[in-house]
Amino acid sequence: MSNLYNDNNFELIKELQRGNEEAYTYLVKTYHKALFVYALSLTHDHAGAQDIVQNVFIKTWEFRNRLNPDYGIKNFLYKTTYNEFTNYYHKTKAISKLEETYVDKLNELIEDDNAEVLAKKIAIVFEGINKLPKKCKEALLLSIKEGLTNMEIADYLKVSVKTVEGHITKAYKILRENLASGFKN
Repeated sequence: MSNLYNDNNFELIKELQRGNEEAYTYLVKTYHKALFVYALSLTHDHAGAQDIVQNVFIKTWEFRNRLNPDYGIKNFLYKTTYNEFTNYYHKTKAISKLEETYVDKLNELIEDDNAEVLAKKIAIVFEGINKLPKKCKEALLLSIKEGLTNMEIADYLKVSVKTVEGHITKAYKILRENLASGFKN
């Protein structure tokens, strides 16, 4: 059966549209590794790349009736992988940038030679965390202390991932402002 599809994009798509699971298995076996390598080159994250590729194949099966037999399946899969990466990037990178900034500030605290200044900075950070709104503080501590992902935090707090992102973003903003104003006084 695999030889039938090697050079026949039209037949492969028609079989997918008919719900032929052998055609779908052929599609996954043929393109999974190449799509994973492509996604990995975009994300630099094994788990993220695997999630992206899995979503590509799930969506391909779910929307198989919309596939165009005149359009190359390989091109479709790569374009879909890129679109999934874009979604992944927007979900993960916004918070990652804020977390990176926070870690940089913490590293500055650690590298500071002046013990008195260091103690003051640490006190300002802890005071700032204690003054955060309850949900912001809870989301931030689950992220930093427990190492939970935004999705895990959302499940734990029974809120959306967007809500978690909002809480953490707000928490970092408040902490940055507190740290900046703490040294102006």
